[in-house]
Amino acid sequence: MKIIRSVSEMQREAERLRVAGRKIALVPTMGYLHAGHESLMREARRSADVVVLSLFVNPTQFGPSEDFSRYPRDFERDKAVAAGAGVDVVFFPEAHEVYPDGFSVYVEEQEVSRILEGKIRPTHFRGVTTIVAKLFNVCKPHVAVFGQKDAQQAFIIGKMIRDLNFDVKMIVAPIVREEDGLAMSSRNVYLSANDRANATALYESLRFAESEIKQGETTVGKIRESMERMIRSKGAPAVDYIAFLDPERFREIDRITIPTVLVALAARYGGTRLIDNAIVRVKSS
Repeated sequence: MKIIRSVSEMQREAERLRVAGRKIALVPTMGYLHAGHESLMREARRSADVVVLSLFVNPTQFGPSEDFSRYPRDFERDKAVAAGAGVDVVFFPEAHEVYPDGFSVYVEEQEVSRILEGKIRPTHFRGVTTIVAKLFNVCKPHVAVFGQKDAQQAFIIGKMIRDLNFDVKMIVAPIVREEDGLAMSSRNVYLSANDRANATALYESLRFAESEIKQGETTVGKIRESMERMIRSKGAPAVDYIAFLDPERFREIDRITIPTVLVALAARYGGTRLIDNAIVRVKSS
């Protein structure tokens, strides 16, 4: 497994692989790898000849009061996980390699990035689209694998690929959960034992929403109210949003009249903010 630190070396390696006829799959991550990341690496392994994993805690997607400085980092552990998952190349740059002095050009989606996560974290998706565009140019993948847990991010990146004509196939892999249903996240390590137990209410509320929708409930407000009550009853002092969306357009809906609904939510436990979602296929009448 190669470890590459510089942009120019990664570009040369990617070009060498392409000239040799090798298909490259990229798995972009911020490190502190867990089983959810491993599932993305396995998907990449199935989809290509060469798997490139990027490890980069991207400063431009963190707001000024967010957790960039304390975001968990453990390169040696990540390196071992990547090797065990069959990764061929780890791209592990320093921030100055990615954002050199004088950097001032960003990639910005201007519609979907302004709702939900984007409304709460105004500069977040500009940082995400910029780093992903840069990784596409540096690692030159044929395929890129992302996780469904970050549903809004996945939609925006897919739109960026289409709108800017990137020659990259995007794969969105399913959410990987702990045994009790909590979606795997690098930020779960921040949770106290009590908050960790309470956070299972997020998945429980999503399962409740799925059950209600499949039983024919169409009033979004009624389901949302019950979900919020469930989450708050288990110790979440702040529920940032519970949204019901048309997954084809990533637009919020008030009534369920479409065949597939995306239910997305975000809540805070102590100083830790968690997101989760579920895709619900409505029972046909």
